[in-house]
Amino acid sequence: MFTGIIETLGEVTNLTTEGSNLHITISSDITSELKIDQSVAHNGVCLTVIAIKDQEYTVTAIAETLEKTSLDTLKNGEKINLERAMILGSRLDGHIVQGHVDQTGTCTSILEKDGSWFFTFEYDATLNNPTIEKGSITIDGTSLTVINSGKNTFSVAIIPYTYENTRFGTYKVGTTVNLEFDVIGKYVSKLMANR
Repeated sequence: MFTGIIETLGEVTNLTTEGSNLHITISSDITSELKIDQSVAHNGVCLTVIAIKDQEYTVTAIAETLEKTSLDTLKNGEKINLERAMILGSRLDGHIVQGHVDQTGTCTSILEKDGSWFFTFEYDATLNNPTIEKGSITIDGTSLTVINSGKNTFSVAIIPYTYENTRFGTYKVGTTVNLEFDVIGKYVSKLMANR
């Protein structure tokens, strides 16, 4: 379980395929605090640490994960959002994030306005993952509030801190991102649909 509050950015240093699996090695300032078998969210995808060496650690993404996320587009040198699992009893600063990406989306617009940024994303609405106005959404592991919610589109407003300390500063129109829809919002939507 995660909160969607990004701890740090890591850097992809090696990508190796083994069968249908992708081994991802990352350099990070939290590596020294990690342990084998620990869960870490990588751009919102919960993956297990399988090896640690010096300031680098490795995780593995299986074929199903690669099919449902944007991890198969990673490149050496690319920055990646990192968050360790939440500690039971801590404050929940973002929202409840499972680290199970529902689907990907595409950035369709970036607008800078008075020191903040507005990002708009589109996604495949046929998968029945709703956004809710003023509800929560996780984009590449970052907990954000939905604005301008539509059938297959939504926007988020980004403050300078988030822009500078997450992958948002690297996004361009056309960037593919991982989306995890609010688990509570999904549950409420299903309840309302079954009434």
